[in-house]
Amino acid sequence: MRIRLGCEMRYAFPYPVPMVVMLNVHPSRAPALEGPDAILTSPPVPVETYRDSFGNLCGRLIAPAGAFTIGTDAVIADDGARDPTALTAEQHAVEDLPAETLLFLLPSRYCESDLLADAAWRLFGHTAPGWGRVQAVCDFVHAHVAFGYEFAHRDRTAVDAYAGGRGVCRDFTHLAVAFCRALNLPTRYCTGYVSFIGEPEPHPAGDFAAWMEVYLGGRWHVFDPRNNAPRIGRVMVACGRDAADVPLTHTFGPNPLVGFRVWADAVAALDRLDPDAAGPPEEPLPPQSMTTRMG
Repeated sequence: MRIRLGCEMRYAFPYPVPMVVMLNVHPSRAPALEGPDAILTSPPVPVETYRDSFGNLCGRLIAPAGAFTIGTDAVIADDGARDPTALTAEQHAVEDLPAETLLFLLPSRYCESDLLADAAWRLFGHTAPGWGRVQAVCDFVHAHVAFGYEFAHRDRTAVDAYAGGRGVCRDFTHLAVAFCRALNLPTRYCTGYVSFIGEPEPHPAGDFAAWMEVYLGGRWHVFDPRNNAPRIGRVMVACGRDAADVPLTHTFGPNPLVGFRVWADAVAALDRLDPDAAGPPEEPLPPQSMTTRMG
């Protein structure tokens, strides 16, 4: 299967503003791209790329004053299968975990696992360690938190989501991440594309999504507390401790976002990417857009 994916963000800057963006496909999936998913800007500006401490690919640039558009547009190969499951994947004892996973056991800005530890053990301490325990966390979060774009708030933490019971996909993920870390499960926050391929109509407007990966049985496994079901066409852009580590765009100054759209659609086998196309028909600006977009 081939999936065309990309995004476009339009701004109206009052003066030149430095930006750091995470819009490229994660390096772990980059080999599946048909060509480089270069960051496209209008007007054109130089973009310096680097990898952050989590291995994410970042772009650094200065956005000029006035109208400015930034985005990507690419085609990636995908096996067309839904997210894999590994029901027998075991939880590691903390003393047996690889050193590089220990960071993802610690509390972070949006995932206060220390404050939620008592609740986590009360709710899930009776479950068997391993895949089933993580799924129990996802089942609880999926049922406990009401989804709505009108509930988006950039300052909401896992503790807030647990207390308030509402939010967007990042809030579902922050709460599930915090619970899993409190249960001694290394868990990282992920952002990227989740397509609607294979999902019943009607489909909502495209947007970036958040999910998590949990270290079980010697590898990282995808869990999605917002959708709570395996999906086709999941493509990671970035991962970190929480949304603070993986803002899709970070502006060091005003952020007058005036347009936003995302696409991740199946491409017919004989179609080729049209370099002059600008993605799918434009959608209105989603109400969850913020000064710093965090998937």
